[in-house]
Amino acid sequence: MPHYLLSIVYPAGSVQPEPAELDRIMERVGRFQDDLRAAGGWVFGGGLHDPSSATVVDARSGDLALTDGPYVETKDVVGGLTIITADDLDAALAWGGRLAEATGVPVEIRPFVPGSS
Repeated sequence: MPHYLLSIVYPAGSVQPEPAELDRIMERVGRFQDDLRAAGGWVFGGGLHDPSSATVVDARSGDLALTDGPYVETKDVVGGLTIITADDLDAALAWGGRLAEATGVPVEIRPFVPGSS
């Protein structure tokens, strides 16, 4: 069964919701995850720390360069991700729609290319 990446995308300028609203969002996300698990589609997922915690590793110059903070050209940021299995893209889009409703922010759905084992 194909795998898909559901990326929770925070548009540029987004701010963290107030604690009470964040609790409601996390409750909805928890229900989404429970339903996904019950349907057999859950593989892996989690949230990410603030982009300021990022370090970018760049080897384009031939040497490794480390830069603190998010990639400078990024406007929107990924705040979390979920890897799912779904019968097809339409099913993955339906799950992505449910996650977008739960979080209140856009969710990008992309087919996941498995690595070699």
